[in-house]
Amino acid sequence: MSAGVPKWLVPLLVLIIGTFVSVLDVSIVNVAIPDIQKDFGTSTEDIQWVSTAYSLTLGVLVPATGWLGDRFGMRRIYWVSLIGFAVTSGLCGLAWDLPSIVVFRILQAVPGGILPVVTMTMVYKIVPSREIGTAMGIYGLGVVFAPAAGPTLGGYLVEYIDWRLIFFINVPVGLLGAVAAFMVLDEFPRPSLGRFDLWGFGTAAAGLFALLLAFTKGPDWGWDSYRVLTLIVGGVLSLALFVVVELGTDDPLLDVRLFAIWPFSNSLILLTALFVGLFAVLFYIPLFLQSGQGIRPLHAGLILLPEAIVMGIFTPISGLLYDLIGPRWPSVLGLGLAAYGTYLLAGITADVPESQIILWTCIRAAGNGLAMMCIMTAGLAAVPARAVNGAGAINNVAQRVASALGLALLVAMETASQAQLTADRSALIPPNALSPAPVDPVGAGAQQIQNLYPVWGRLQLEVTAASFGNVFLVTAVVTAVGAVAALLLRVKPAGRVGPAEPAAPAGEHPPAGEGSGATAEGSGATAEGRAAADRDGDLEDRSGALVR
Repeated sequence: MSAGVPKWLVPLLVLIIGTFVSVLDVSIVNVAIPDIQKDFGTSTEDIQWVSTAYSLTLGVLVPATGWLGDRFGMRRIYWVSLIGFAVTSGLCGLAWDLPSIVVFRILQAVPGGILPVVTMTMVYKIVPSREIGTAMGIYGLGVVFAPAAGPTLGGYLVEYIDWRLIFFINVPVGLLGAVAAFMVLDEFPRPSLGRFDLWGFGTAAAGLFALLLAFTKGPDWGWDSYRVLTLIVGGVLSLALFVVVELGTDDPLLDVRLFAIWPFSNSLILLTALFVGLFAVLFYIPLFLQSGQGIRPLHAGLILLPEAIVMGIFTPISGLLYDLIGPRWPSVLGLGLAAYGTYLLAGITADVPESQIILWTCIRAAGNGLAMMCIMTAGLAAVPARAVNGAGAINNVAQRVASALGLALLVAMETASQAQLTADRSALIPPNALSPAPVDPVGAGAQQIQNLYPVWGRLQLEVTAASFGNVFLVTAVVTAVGAVAALLLRVKPAGRVGPAEPAAPAGEHPPAGEGSGATAEGSGATAEGRAAADRDGDLEDRSGALVR
């Protein structure tokens, strides 16, 4: 490695491949849903299972990924998952009907859920803590750029080639990434493990599955329907039982005691606000452009492309700021910008020019890029070194659940708002909206109805814009509250916590309890080592208090 280039950079770039393809697949598929529906001849409600099945499987599987990484080795799990993702993506592209593609999407979600968790854990094991902000800023390109770039890439493939290519494109990328991982990444020491927490996995999987299904299908089944209410109550009770089970076992699947660490819990709250806003914009803006203004998928994706570019520029900058000044002020500024950009989007109208949408989404993107990785890094840096794997799994669960449940709640609010606005504005249509009836009395009624079509179409477009604006206004308020909560983040960057310690000689491992800053090459302890040991002790004290 040449002078000035950190040893962790190449392994980090390899890890970004897995994160990028798994996150990209969530947003890129949405663009292809109408074409898949047309090819398979299914209903709108049934075709949504192409996305729903993937999300539900992720929610069920993610809690177990930390244990799988420790059991089989993160390096092995990573490159095997990349191969699995490539193979299952190819199967999705070969699907011949709706049941087949739903089954293949479920299989694809297994490696797709493992990849983001193990990559985040490996980043913290490869990179010294004094440089973790910079590394997470680079790593964040895969997390924040992929969902924003998905509509553009998906729109091009669907419009000019074939929807199946959105799956086939993962095959060579995944296989090349697996080869690179096999050659570049080193194996990490495996901790001693107890038995697999079957009861914890069962209760967590059942709870998350029930809640995700209820909030995903709530608009279709009815929020007050027997099925939805049963799922919500059952999901909450199952998750409550999960907490009881985890507090009573020596080898928990997810260490819920980590929630006692306020900086970590605070980061999850802030990430929830960011991810709800991110996926709300990625869902509603393309929908408004395509359904409301009749713009083609590729054109709609190109309107969102500047947002992805801006996010890609500001995410590495946030990493540098984290190492220099800590997470607080980049997060406050970023959340504030995201709230302001979302507030501007609340002013969306039926005739809004594309240039304004581009400007507003770019303001949001700058804020997201500044805040997201700083918040995520600060939260993970607050947990003990031995708990980073479990914290990464919790972090990923929070992101998935926040995006799915948050978007479902926003859709429910938007549906109710649109129905009310339609009823209110329909009553305001003046009697002279219809042109005078023709002389022919036989065709008079048909002509009047035909003359009403443009008026009704305009009314629907204005109602859609107003209801979407209400969604963005609520999202802006939630994000602004997050900006205030970000003031509670730790001021010092993680790499400066604790007293400085001399580095261990090359090839030697740091003493037990001081491995927080160790790299994959065995470079020794960093300044974070003693702080990690202190946090271990604090966590054990708080854990004992919780159990008692």
